[in-house]
Amino acid sequence: MAYNQPMLRDDALRGKTFIVTGGGTGLGRSMTRYFLQLGANVTITSRKLDVLEGTARELEAETGGKVLPVACDVRNYGEVENMLAETVKAFGRADGLLNNAAGNFISPTERLSHKAFDVIVDIVLRGSYNCTLALGKDWIAKGQPGTILNIVTTYAWTGSGYVVPSACAKAGVLALTRSLAVEWAKYNIRSNAIAPGPFPTEGAWQRLFPREALPPGLADKIDPASRIPLKRVGEHQELANLAAYLMSDFSAFVNGEVVTIDGGEWLAGAGEFSGLEAVPAQMWDQIEKAVRGKK
Repeated sequence: MAYNQPMLRDDALRGKTFIVTGGGTGLGRSMTRYFLQLGANVTITSRKLDVLEGTARELEAETGGKVLPVACDVRNYGEVENMLAETVKAFGRADGLLNNAAGNFISPTERLSHKAFDVIVDIVLRGSYNCTLALGKDWIAKGQPGTILNIVTTYAWTGSGYVVPSACAKAGVLALTRSLAVEWAKYNIRSNAIAPGPFPTEGAWQRLFPREALPPGLADKIDPASRIPLKRVGEHQELANLAAYLMSDFSAFVNGEVVTIDGGEWLAGAGEFSGLEAVPAQMWDQIEKAVRGKK
């Protein structure tokens, strides 16, 4: 079976209800689609109700599942509480939360205003803890188990220039993931995260890799795919497969884990000598002779 095919059995999420923030477009939409295919009900949220409603209609027609679109600015705790109430009203309960809503763009940090920092940190970190706190309180009060899955990045633990607000915010979400995995385990609430590498989406990809604005040579040099040992970017179904597993009961003993899915990209960047990949194969005989001559 190819890596871009569905992984779990058809009824793996039957009877579950999930909330997916940022679920109307991009990777959130792709993960929502797979949850629906596996039998889950899904509430999708963002600030744009028209986009959510269009996505809900399309995914319901495609999968036969039930989608509840709810406009919600995750930066506003009152709106998050309302979104949870609407979910419970429609489906009876919420079983899992996927904190996927995010914002990011590339820029030298000295060019940023404090408002640019606020926008990214508020969506990514504040939005994640608002949703996590609202659902966690609800689950604990009801004595109900729950599953939290956060989307972070590989630079959440290394940091990265030119995306500093995102790096700060994602590092906070990573700390949130691991901290609550310990604290809330006694309530049967699991907390995990995924750190994706490049999975192209129409909107985010253009903001992070504006190829048309770069000279061809430079564009090729910084192309994310060129840095990945597998020599390709990820496909949405691969991420959806992993997310579905971590949201399902099949991963019931996985708690506090952060799973990297990037084709080896961050390890290649961290390795001191990984740049030797650029050496042509025919040059290694010459290099070996030179190295031996230094003994």
